[in-house]
Amino acid sequence: MTFVVTESCIKCKYTDCVEVCPVDCFYEGPNFLAINPDECIDCALCEPECPVSAIVSEDDLKPDQELFLKINRDKSALWPNITERKDAPSDADDWKEIKDKRQYLAD
Repeated sequence: MTFVVTESCIKCKYTDCVEVCPVDCFYEGPNFLAINPDECIDCALCEPECPVSAIVSEDDLKPDQELFLKINRDKSALWPNITERKDAPSDADDWKEIKDKRQYLAD
């Protein structure tokens, strides 16, 4: 089992979760983070650190979020690994409450 970064992360990209990951399984894209499901050890340390509740267990994915398991797998194979917390984008707080952000996911 793995944890999955879901739609709430898009355009927010808070990196509090990265700092607590013991296996460095996060990867950083332009406006989203991804977890490599083959590297995640299911420790659950990242989940409570996310200020927008974007990280969920694979077992708890809602039907409309299931595509994010594939997105995490695909993007983590392309993007660089991130191991330290960074400042969030300057407009991250403006996007915290916005739903249906899938169309804004940048490659």
